[in-house]
Amino acid sequence: MFRTALRNVFAHKARLLMTAFAVMLGVTFITGSLVYGDSLNQAATAKATAGYERIAVDVAADASPGGRPASLDARTVTTLAKLPGVAAAAGRVDGFAAVADRDGKLIGQGTSSQGSSQGGNFAPAANGKDPAYRFTQGSGPTGDDTIALDETTAAKGGYRVGDTVRVGTNKGAASYTLAGIFRTDGTKLPSGGSLTLFTDTTAQRLFLEPGRFQHIELTATRDANVTQLLSRVDPVLPQGTTAVTGARLAQIKANLASSDSDTMSQILVGFAAVALFVAAFLISNTFTMLVTRRTRELALMRAIGATRRQVRRILLAESLLVGAIASVAGVAVGTGVAALLQSLFAPADAPAGPLVLTPGTVIISMLVGTLLPMVAAWLPIRRAMAIPPVAALSAAEHTAPARAGSLRTGIGAALALTGTAAAVYGALTTGKDARTVIGIGAALTLTGAIGLIPLLSRPFVALCKPLLTRLHPVHGDLAARNTLRDPRRTGATAAALAIALTLASGLSVLGASASQYLDRATTHALRADYVVKPAGGQRMTPATTAPLEKLSGTTFSPLNQSTEYRLAGTSSVLTGVDPATIGRLLRYDMVAGSLDCLAKGQIAVADFKAKEAGWHVGQTLPLQRQDGQRGSVTIGAIYQADEQSDLMPSITAPDSLVARYDSAPSTHAVLVATHGGPSRAALAGVTHALGDNPALTVLDQASIRAQDSSGIGEQLNVFYALLSMALAIAALGIANTLAMSVLERRKEIGTLRALGLDRTGVTRMIRLEALLLGALGATLGTALGVFLGWALGRTLQDSVAGYTLVLPWGRLALGILIALAGALMASIWPANRAARVDIPAATAAQ
Repeated sequence: MFRTALRNVFAHKARLLMTAFAVMLGVTFITGSLVYGDSLNQAATAKATAGYERIAVDVAADASPGGRPASLDARTVTTLAKLPGVAAAAGRVDGFAAVADRDGKLIGQGTSSQGSSQGGNFAPAANGKDPAYRFTQGSGPTGDDTIALDETTAAKGGYRVGDTVRVGTNKGAASYTLAGIFRTDGTKLPSGGSLTLFTDTTAQRLFLEPGRFQHIELTATRDANVTQLLSRVDPVLPQGTTAVTGARLAQIKANLASSDSDTMSQILVGFAAVALFVAAFLISNTFTMLVTRRTRELALMRAIGATRRQVRRILLAESLLVGAIASVAGVAVGTGVAALLQSLFAPADAPAGPLVLTPGTVIISMLVGTLLPMVAAWLPIRRAMAIPPVAALSAAEHTAPARAGSLRTGIGAALALTGTAAAVYGALTTGKDARTVIGIGAALTLTGAIGLIPLLSRPFVALCKPLLTRLHPVHGDLAARNTLRDPRRTGATAAALAIALTLASGLSVLGASASQYLDRATTHALRADYVVKPAGGQRMTPATTAPLEKLSGTTFSPLNQSTEYRLAGTSSVLTGVDPATIGRLLRYDMVAGSLDCLAKGQIAVADFKAKEAGWHVGQTLPLQRQDGQRGSVTIGAIYQADEQSDLMPSITAPDSLVARYDSAPSTHAVLVATHGGPSRAALAGVTHALGDNPALTVLDQASIRAQDSSGIGEQLNVFYALLSMALAIAALGIANTLAMSVLERRKEIGTLRALGLDRTGVTRMIRLEALLLGALGATLGTALGVFLGWALGRTLQDSVAGYTLVLPWGRLALGILIALAGALMASIWPANRAARVDIPAATAAQ
């Protein structure tokens, strides 16, 4: 039986080529995903843990009460340096330091990346070198006006030793002379970020306090035992201090790095599963056509003595061979794809590292690639085995058109109705489990729709037929008839395309709706011309924005956030504003009361906060801070606000009220309105007034909208790129279906040629068939995607005020056009093959 299966595979290798290619693509996707994920994981872990081998013990102060920075004094450094087994003790100071390029723009990942712009101190040992840094040019900073930069940042800024560099911190911006350029390890430099080194005194002044350190790194002598060293360190540490080994820190960093890369791997594997699911339709369709073509052959084998089990084993062995050969190719190609992904992502922020092809990845890929064809081929083989040998020998082909009363149609209708009802119920109830209900409903609806496609293909083709016949009367009519010749085959081919379009259109609807919501939230609430934000999510102080007072005609108000309040037992955050100017900078849509209450020392509360806590205008609330301060506040107004808004506070209070309870609130942002409105001159004036500080970003409304929506757009582009694999497999399915159809209709096509249909007409007929298949899958997929996008969007309306459904007609139309273009491209080879049919040979008696 194995020899028979092997002979059949080589005999039908052209027919099985598309199946093997589909399996190879699916295995390529899953292999590439696993290899890329493992490689990224190993590279990220190596990057995060690099350098910890030089640290024997790390000593750090515990967090201080009230949120003040924890620190250690220089005396502790001296004490630890004298312990037996300690080769050196280096006090470290870390903080936020943003480096400007020659145009004054921030070098790094911008305001959206916390911790990407780092600063630290250069702590040389007795030999004048700091073991944490290896200088490629110059040396470490030696004066308060000098710095050193990591080589990547220096290259991005075009800086060389001796150049003047502008650096901004939470204490303002200043210019420094570049003393050296260095390389370092993962303990200091965040991936994709920048690192600036200062002298001890400068770093302490900028990031902490004079004479204080945040942690101390101990380097052990060659013969020292780290465990024994740790036991000597613990007794001499001051209270509120913790010591851990460098190996333990490396393990913690490795776990963090692994969790981040695992998320990316899971996303890739998820899309690989979608691609494999789509490939299953192509494989099942191919085997259905192959088995149908070989009905007489299989019946003859049965007639000469082969049992059903033996024939079934032969066909399953064929699918196993095809899957195994394709899986080997898929593993090889997938490894190459992983290398390509690594080269594309590495320049941005992914750490570089070698490819990791584990035995587990090979086993999983081979198992999936070999078992998937066997599972997909089981149903067509089972149907073929149900045909009696005598009946099979008496007929040329056996088709199984879908009927309205068939079991498949009944199950499909039941699943589609149940899934639709579940999705609608989840969308309208919007409870805590609504998304789970919608997810289950979506799966049921999609499965049911796949079962109904053979039945739906008839009315769909009937609707499209008048258009086709108007354009090409003969060819359009033939294409419509051929498409409906085997509705099951048509349905299986269109289903693969429908799945990909469902996901793509659903993501488009959610992305467009979210983008419009963010755009509306920005343009509706913001009246100011500019918003000043700190880079990397750092905090600003009143001193940072004080220079704005000198700008004539400028109105501004900081948003000073003060935390750790409990108002009437409810955890709350107060945002202090300037009562005289905030009404001109933010739009408050009042529900009750007036914003003038701020000038009277009262507070204004967002409607969602008031509803949640049961507050009303005129109510006096007891106030208590975590540090023990007590008081009371009165609600003077309630206004509409979105809980997800980044600018609109949940509780607005006058600055004087916040200052009474918090001497150092965090300035989240500064709203600025200039005389005459936004302009290049106004932007330059605000930027210059703030000290040309790269740590501060001045954004106009257009920049804020672009920044808020850029993340959504980037994620959608990644998802679209991943879904393109499923679209490619679906296009292969169309090509395979048409190729097999041409093979089955060889005599018919030869007859049409003999009756006068030229090669161009045959080509046009096949292409119109491809268009009908593509249009059926794209239409159904787009409709399902819009429905599911609406259902999921409904679950956001309770938590995201102002969220409304937006249909991105342009993206939806583009998706359909791409599907149709893919179908046309897929028809090129089958159409050319049909056009080259030899008329005498095709019309000869068979």
